[in-house]
Amino acid sequence: MTTVSIAHRRRSTGTRPPGRVARIARAVGTVVTAALLILVCGLLVVTVVVPIATGSNTYTVLTRSMEPGLPPGTLLVVRPAGAGGLHVGDVVTYQLRSGEPDVVTHRIVRVETSSDGTTRYVTRGDANAVADAAPVRAEQVRGRVWYAVPGVGWLAILKNSTSLQPWLIGIGALLILYSLLSIVSWVRNARRGNSAPVAHRETYIPL
Repeated sequence: MTTVSIAHRRRSTGTRPPGRVARIARAVGTVVTAALLILVCGLLVVTVVVPIATGSNTYTVLTRSMEPGLPPGTLLVVRPAGAGGLHVGDVVTYQLRSGEPDVVTHRIVRVETSSDGTTRYVTRGDANAVADAAPVRAEQVRGRVWYAVPGVGWLAILKNSTSLQPWLIGIGALLILYSLLSIVSWVRNARRGNSAPVAHRETYIPL
């Protein structure tokens, strides 16, 4: 008698393979989870790691004076800058009164140098029609705005809240853990599917 091989199929392991819709939903869920993990890690890098590594400070925009470029809720990363390194057009964060914590972030529109060599900066908010009343002295300047992340400033305000901080840390840790477990599960399922044995089915054709 002659045998002819006509099909190959995966041997069942005792469980029915998931349907096409279930497989697609699982794949989409894994992609979304991975994207969220990448987003969270990226935000941590640009808002925490980079400022710490470069000695920069972070501030949150609370008013509308720098719209449309820097709307409320924008997180600013501000790098220290020497007096000689500031020019017209730079956006700087400065103390309203030297030595006090209240700060403003506005754009330099004019640089003035007095006869004794003292430098002062005339600033103005991009959304304001007139310049700020008092020129800014060099010792008031905290630094130049390096880059900004829209919307993240509100999270920074919540993070600094002593009552909400433990909850935010817990939620962030759970999100990262869930994302990692989902990715590991997807990788294991993919490997298991690729390593499943192949059953050889034959049809016998009598002579």
